[in-house]
Amino acid sequence: MPKITASRYHDFSTGHRVYGHESKCAHLHGHNYRIHFTVEADKLDTVGRVMDFSAIKNYLCEWLELQWDHKFLVWQQDPWSLELKKLDPQGTVIVPFNPTAENMGQYLIETVGPEQLKDTGVRLIAVDIEETRKCKATVTV
Repeated sequence: MPKITASRYHDFSTGHRVYGHESKCAHLHGHNYRIHFTVEADKLDTVGRVMDFSAIKNYLCEWLELQWDHKFLVWQQDPWSLELKKLDPQGTVIVPFNPTAENMGQYLIETVGPEQLKDTGVRLIAVDIEETRKCKATVTV
């Protein structure tokens, strides 16, 4: 039986700084990200789908909108994290990882996907994160 997946992408904007970066990414800055979510299921639903594309939007894209869009991601171990949170309590998100594209993808696939897709019979198996149109990271299981 062939492996069948469904994918949907979502665009959003967020700021970050990569703590310990050896160049300009150590500064406060932001990106217009494009994230591609790829999901799979053991079998297609009764209509013949892995998951309806609008359901991918509802489960995963909306999570991005609520949690990361137009926010600033900062690693909990970054010495600036608490100060940034004080400056903008609603707009600063302290995360348990240094916010590189790779770490963001890993968090989405290991934490967000299982939480958001729980009880759907669908698994998030790949995340492609375009930080710019020239640079992307891919995380798969």
